Amino acid sequence: MSYANIIYEVEGFVATIAFNRPKALNAMNSDTMKELHDAIGRVRNDESVKAAIITGAGEKAFVAGADIVQMQAMAPVDALSFMEFAHETLRNLETLSKPVIAAVNGYALGGGCEIAMACDVRFAAEKARFGQPEVLLGIIPGWGGTQRLARLVGLGRAKELIYGCEQIDARRALEIGLVNRIYPGDQLMAETRKFAAQLAERPPFAVKMAKQAMTFGYDLSLESANRLEVECCAQCFSTADQKEGMKAFLEKRKAIFTGR
Repeated sequence: MSYANIIYEVEGFVATIAFNRPKALNAMNSDTMKELHDAIGRVRNDESVKAAIITGAGEKAFVAGADIVQMQAMAPVDALSFMEFAHETLRNLETLSKPVIAAVNGYALGGGCEIAMACDVRFAAEKARFGQPEVLLGIIPGWGGTQRLARLVGLGRAKELIYGCEQIDARRALEIGLVNRIYPGDQLMAETRKFAAQLAERPPFAVKMAKQAMTFGYDLSLESANRLEVECCAQCFSTADQKEGMKAFLEKRKAIFTGR
């Protein structure tokens, strides 16, 4: 399936989803969100894909936000439908059983920042900019920003960014824990692909269980989360990859994982 607003490619074991509305700074309208929803499903259902990258086409933006041209005329019922579908899409992204890396190549504002936060890991170009400026539009973040931002950087910093509507650069985003790594712009995709390829070599069920334990355990009590971890870890002992990984360790050789 081809898309009008995103580019979907698979190379090796890694899928890349690139937002492709550069004239609109990759702003997210409802059609683009529907395409993202579909692309996430393709990643989920393609057994050959072991990891995914999300980025923006062009040189200026990852996603500069939601499409205000479309949003400004929405009635409350329309806005509710738009927000609910965005939440469903980003939750699908967040709970995908495969690791997802955001390669933030430029502006990641509003909805763009929210999409990046739904990914497992965020790598940023040195020129990248982050922010949640929705209050300046008379609204609030509506795609998970009031929740995921606080969980990533702490409640006080999240309030500062959301109330203040200020953009921060990649260095500041790294300092507060919003991004994991920074690269020069011309190295961002190469380094992201290198990391994604490394993840794709890991035993997929173990990666799936690690992600499940962390994603679903984060908001549980420590006791309940630890129990979830135990159950996820125990399930790994049903795989051939667990047998191979431990055997290779004892034999002092590199493990050959088969995904079984």
